[in-house]
Amino acid sequence: MAKKSDYFGLSYLVSVILAIIPVTSWLCGAITRLQEGKIVAFIIRLIGGFTVIWIVDLICMIFSKHILRLLNV
Repeated sequence: MAKKSDYFGLSYLVSVILAIIPVTSWLCGAITRLQEGKIVAFIIRLIGGFTVIWIVDLICMIFSKHILRLLNV
């Protein structure tokens, strides 16, 4: 069985594919933050999701198997 990753408990491979596509990365990242109850991180993800955050998110997903956590509060 594949190891679970950050996007909704999906497998690592599916999460990387979702992270590669900018629109799905932006949406999945925003929904994930909203599910975690991190409203400020959700707003930051909505505003800056298509820029540097997407690239850093992709790099983090590939190397550490977790999406970027800007705010851990």
